[in-house]
Parts: sequence; structure tokens; C-alpha cells
Amino acid sequence: MLQTRYLSIDGSQGEGGGQVLRSSLALSIYTQQAFHIHHIRAKRKNPGLQAQHLTAVRAAKMVSNAHVEGDVIGSGELWFTPNLAQGGRYRFNIGTAGSTTLVLQTVLYPLLLAEHPSHLVLSGGTHNTAAPPFEYLTTVLFPLLQKMGCQVTATLDNYGFYPKGGGQITVDIQPTRVLQGLTLLQRGELLQQEAQALITGIPAHVAERELAQVKKKLRWADSCLKFMPVASGYGTGNILLLFLHYAQVSELFSGVAQRGLKAEAVAEHAIVALQAYQAADVPVGEHLADQLLLPLAFAGKGQFLTVAPSQHTLTHCEIIQQFLGLKIQIEQVTSSQYLITVG
Repeated sequence: MLQTRYLSIDGSQGEGGGQVLRSSLALSIYTQQAFHIHHIRAKRKNPGLQAQHLTAVRAAKMVSNAHVEGDVIGSGELWFTPNLAQGGRYRFNIGTAGSTTLVLQTVLYPLLLAEHPSHLVLSGGTHNTAAPPFEYLTTVLFPLLQKMGCQVTATLDNYGFYPKGGGQITVDIQPTRVLQGLTLLQRGELLQQEAQALITGIPAHVAERELAQVKKKLRWADSCLKFMPVASGYGTGNILLLFLHYAQVSELFSGVAQRGLKAEAVAEHAIVALQAYQAADVPVGEHLADQLLLPLAFAGKGQFLTVAPSQHTLTHCEIIQQFLGLKIQIEQVTSSQYLITVG
């Protein structure tokens, strides 16, 4: 019997977080390359596999019928040997407020290249700190994937705010034989801008103050400001979403309420990020740059103009190159613009 040859991945490289693990899982299934990752999330306050990461591992295991060792809470290393991704009906329950959108990232691209369609139900957090909110999928990412030949739709069944969670999203994936490349160098004309303050179990004035801050700092018209109370039963939670819809791309910036953080500070977090994006005059923001790398790597080609790449993005490039040997070039064009070329 042949001995499995594992690609060795250092989980502490670069930003040393969960992205190293999630991308390695997706790339492993795509390339059919087994890997061993050590020092998982070594640079985090609670290193090792947590509930969200363990769900991502088990989701990857399920869709590829993989052989896995080390998949327990707190584990600092993992061995993963995949088979081909199989489309089907899957349910993934994080069991905490861990991000459903991050778990989805792990299996989305392998399932896009599977032979049969997939229907996914993911339970956990839908609006978290340090993770894309659900609306990011439907407004920002999926329209760009559609340009690459992908058919992916998602619905928000239940909201899941931190710390209670309890949210649910449903995702339908139609497989595509080949992912097309994408070139995104201009954002085009601004078509629409909107602020949404989602709130549940918290006094309404919190959302009203967030929207007032948006009006004050961005000078948006009242028609752009949406107060959106969420039905009770989802615990307590609040998130401010700022949407920019351009001819070629949409972007989303968010601020999540946290204990001890004033409404104005929540709003300011999203406002500052939006203003930095607008000032850079690029189509692809910091987080979208990170999100686009994996599908472009699967396509084998692509190019986009973005802001200075984050450590997250640089680490992502390293992981992709370790699995695929694919050239990823980052070129500074101006003081605030960077051109990233894949393939």
C-alpha cells in the first residue's frame, strides 16, 4: 500500500489565523493533495481548532469523503487526505455563533467544480465580527462569481448574531466545468448607496444614532438610510451595513455592535473603511481582494486593482502558491493602488 505524501503547511505563517486552514482544505480537495497542517491558529488568543474551524474541517471531510486525523476542539495539527468533491445535500451546524459564511468558503469552490448540484444548509452566526456578513455573499461576492460562470444563490433563513448564534443560511450551487478568469480594473459609475442598521433586542435609538452618524459624516440623503428591526427571538444584536453599488462592482462595509462600544463608534468603523475605499479609487476593497484570490486561483487567471494588500491577503497568496505553484504578482501602481495578477 502506498504511503500518503502530505504537503506540510505551517498554520502560524503570515497572519496565522483560520484562513490558512480554510484555504488549505479547499485547495487540498481541488488538487487532491493531502496535507498536514501544524501550529493551527498559533497567533490567536485561543489557538487550535475552535467550533467554527472544526465545522469547516468536517464540512470539507463530508463533501470529499476525506480521511482526517486531529479533528478535535483545541487541536493544533491536522492530517487531511481528500477524495473528489461530491455534490449533494449537506447540513453543517457550527453549534455556536461562529461564522456560516467562513465555513461556506471552505467547500464552495470545490463544490462548484463537482459533477452534481449541491444544496447546503449552514447554521451558526450570520452577522459576526471579523467575518463577512450574509449580505456580503449576495451583494458583493456572488455577482462577481456569476461573471466567472458560476451559479450560486443564497437565502437568509434566520439571523444569527454574536454571541447567541442560531442563524441559518441556505446555499444552492450549480456546478460549472470551468471557472472563467476575471479582470476588474475599474469600478465604474456610482449607481446607488445605502445604509442599513439591523437591530434586535436593543433599544431602537442605537440604530438611529448609527444612521445619524452616517448622515453627518457621509452626507447621505435620508432616502439612503434604512432602519431595519429584526424580529425578536434572535437574542440581541446590531450591525450597520454600508453598501456602495458601482457599475462594475459592489462593496459592503460593516460595523458590529459590541458591549461597551458606543453606536457612534460602531458607525465610525464602517464609515472610515468606506472612505478609505472611495479615496483609493479602486474597484476591489481590502476584504474582497482576499475573497477573490481562491476563485481566480481555481480559474488559473485573473487580475484586479485594489488597495494595499493586507497580511491576510499576502498569507492567502502564499498558501495558494504552496498548493498550485501558481504565480501571483503584486505590483504597486500608485501610492494607494495595487495590481494583483493571478496566473
